[in-house]
Amino acid sequence: MSTGKRLAGLLLITTSLTFPSVVSAQDTNTTVAQEETSGDDNEFDDTQDAEQPDVSVPGGGIIVTGRRIRDPERSSTQVLTVLSEDDIARTGESDIAGALGRVTGLSVVGDGRVFVRGLGDRYSLALLNGLPLPSPEPLSRVVPLDIFPTNVVASSLVQKTYSANYPGEFGGGVINLTTKAVPVEDFLSISVSASGDTETTFQNGLTYFGSDWDSFGFDNGNRDIPSNLQAFLDSGERIGNVDIATSEGIAGQLFPTNLVTLQRVSDQRPNFSGSITGGTSIELGDDTYLGILATASIKNSLRNRSVLSQSGSSDLSEVFDTSTTFITDENVLVNALLGLGLDFGPHTVRWTNLYIRDTLKTARLEEAFDPFPGLNGFDFINQQTAWFERQLIDTQLVTELDFDTFEVDLRAGYARTDREAPFNTTFSYTRTNIPSSPFGDEFVAYFNQLSDAGISTVAFDDLKEENYFASADVSYALTDTFEITVGGAYTDTDRRSSSREFRPFIAPDPSNPDLAPLDENVAVALGLRQPGNIINGATLAGFNVTLTEANPFPVFDAALEIYAGYGLFRWVPTDTLTIEAGVRYEDATQTVDLDQTVFTTPIAGATATDLGNDYFLPGGTITYSPMDELQLRLSASQTIARPQFRELVEQTYFDPDSNRRFRGNPFLNDSELINVEGRAEYYIDGANRISLAGFYKEIDNPIENTLVSASGQILTSFANAPAAELYGAEVDFVYGIDLYGLGGSFFETKQILLLANYTYTQSELSVGPGDIAPVPGNEGQAADQLFDNGAPLVGQSDHVANVSIGLEDTEKTQQFTFLVNYASERVTLRGGALPDVVEDPGITLDFVARSELSFIGLPMELSFEVRNITGRDNFEFQELNGNRVEINTFDVGTSFSIGLKADF
Repeated sequence: MSTGKRLAGLLLITTSLTFPSVVSAQDTNTTVAQEETSGDDNEFDDTQDAEQPDVSVPGGGIIVTGRRIRDPERSSTQVLTVLSEDDIARTGESDIAGALGRVTGLSVVGDGRVFVRGLGDRYSLALLNGLPLPSPEPLSRVVPLDIFPTNVVASSLVQKTYSANYPGEFGGGVINLTTKAVPVEDFLSISVSASGDTETTFQNGLTYFGSDWDSFGFDNGNRDIPSNLQAFLDSGERIGNVDIATSEGIAGQLFPTNLVTLQRVSDQRPNFSGSITGGTSIELGDDTYLGILATASIKNSLRNRSVLSQSGSSDLSEVFDTSTTFITDENVLVNALLGLGLDFGPHTVRWTNLYIRDTLKTARLEEAFDPFPGLNGFDFINQQTAWFERQLIDTQLVTELDFDTFEVDLRAGYARTDREAPFNTTFSYTRTNIPSSPFGDEFVAYFNQLSDAGISTVAFDDLKEENYFASADVSYALTDTFEITVGGAYTDTDRRSSSREFRPFIAPDPSNPDLAPLDENVAVALGLRQPGNIINGATLAGFNVTLTEANPFPVFDAALEIYAGYGLFRWVPTDTLTIEAGVRYEDATQTVDLDQTVFTTPIAGATATDLGNDYFLPGGTITYSPMDELQLRLSASQTIARPQFRELVEQTYFDPDSNRRFRGNPFLNDSELINVEGRAEYYIDGANRISLAGFYKEIDNPIENTLVSASGQILTSFANAPAAELYGAEVDFVYGIDLYGLGGSFFETKQILLLANYTYTQSELSVGPGDIAPVPGNEGQAADQLFDNGAPLVGQSDHVANVSIGLEDTEKTQQFTFLVNYASERVTLRGGALPDVVEDPGITLDFVARSELSFIGLPMELSFEVRNITGRDNFEFQELNGNRVEINTFDVGTSFSIGLKADF
């Protein structure tokens, strides 16, 4: 264990022993400059007495201005958006990723990846209570935010301008989630809900047995690695070196019937969820409070997709392969949080413990056609059964000490994520349509691994990542208007990932010379070689089966160690001017090594990555208020984006959400960004406001997704483009219309709340003659063979817009809201010689309603949601000169949800 890791662990253990039972603070820390700077209250500001969202960030409070304004978005020295509990509830989303999709300039792609201003999730930094989180996803070092249910989050802060108190990986912005704090009063809430959608609920679906505990997100041991396979893995031998008896012993355990047999479900049930949350606050003495907050929940949801995938010629005028994959996913999200804290005077100690388990049980049946030249074409039927489990365990200790003009902020944490995917099994059945073959009109499970017939596989994936973090920040107010903050941080992340994929192989039998290679395999599959033995998709024992392993580099270790220090100042020279500036130094070492000890003989051709870089990252923001209602900001900074672990390793990985495979590139380098932004904010009255901003980013070595092969399944890799620039503008509008004047008791406390935001973004890759983009097998790869000069960045939509129109009660929980979301086309995959793969999210319309009610004196809340009212489908395709092939296109349907929450 490194010295930094020992110090992080020692700090965490020592403080835990000192404060064994602690809870988070009720109020966000505010800085001396805010508390003590004189200034008249503004008549137009109605937000001063509003409850401030609970936000915990490194380096002290987020609010520093010359005026006493409690609205954090307005009074912060940086450009940020804060979603409070009420804001999150208004969206009706069950996870925080969905709620963030309503924030200006943010869009959610795939399974919880949040894009900021069209930049991919690699340019977003996700923190929990100001501390980093490891990711359970192989393709991302940033944790997918769809695994965070909204019931554990007190606020979500999105900061789009860089400040030195945050880590340097800040390309598009930082997303800081703050868990719920010490309750003001004792409470207990229980909620239940049911939901469904038109494509899934009460429709046909697929499943397989698995285990008795699958619907709760846990396996009962059925998916443990079989004994014969475990003994082989422990031996360090290569699968090609074992004898036939050992090979058959392993093969006989690889396909248990309850894990590989697809079953049809004729009438699928609705989705369900339930949660329980409680908290108490205990007064220990004068101005000292001990609090406990706990929550637990489970959500089980089913989803059907019928995905159309094709591949075509270079001009897309001819379609080569066509497949339709019917998929039923059962997703189970289980989470629990225990927060303990101590509030004594202005000081706070917060101990947060979080457990999240996200499992996906998927059953798939694919029908495909490949028109081989000179033949009638091959038909394929592929079935896949798989289980993906992601688990996050996180413990954090945050101490915030406020000594009037002197503040100390100490943070330490340990987090571990695990991802296991055992028995990820595919059986491929091929019909050759060869007239001369006696089995040409039959679907056969071939096991001779010929290139023109389907291949059956079974894979066992395992990933473990551990993160140690420690930081200390000290703030000191030299005067009422000038404050300095210095701090340091240490992060140590270690990941080990294993992917063992085996393919059964049956060689032609010389004793059957009359059978061609294909027919020989058919004879085996039909049990003709050994009468009485029939391969039923569950066992291959007794058929002279050998195994091959698909991944030449099955295990890799990755690490990222960062030492950081920073200093910044906040200066309020006048009531109308605020300046914040600082610089951060980071020294980082990132390594990815293919494990040479997996096999007793070394792995040949393994390319390791060893990136050692250090950076000075400056950033500053000037805020000027020429009049009470108007606020102007100008910000500039330099930041970085590092390649993610999976992107650096030559190991193939299947992503069930995008239905495609990925392979890394060990030659990737860090991206460096220059960021500039100008913003005008006009506050009309109260919470009503309008803002307009323009932004510009210059990126050296941006990492882009690239298409490796267009034959068969889509295979995605990664490469550094030479450079890119991104620029755009965004507008944000909030306005409430009081309905009191309409008369009557109903309208007396009602208002119409209008929320609208729009982001326009343009980006361009810069690729010139002589530029190179190193890839495996060709370190001198010409960049213009992978990227088109002037093409947009992957994931960037030109237009992103959100509109919310709601009728709300100002004195109780009663909301009826329509939400409209629009995102224009965006590139999801560079096509190289082929056209880029494009996704078209389009317009979606949702309706959310909440209302409080009382039943036998028990306060309750009823909620109702309709999502995707217009039935917008998912479109991902390639298009050129009017020709188009579909890559990942399927119907989405409309979903409905009803929920009930009771407060005790």
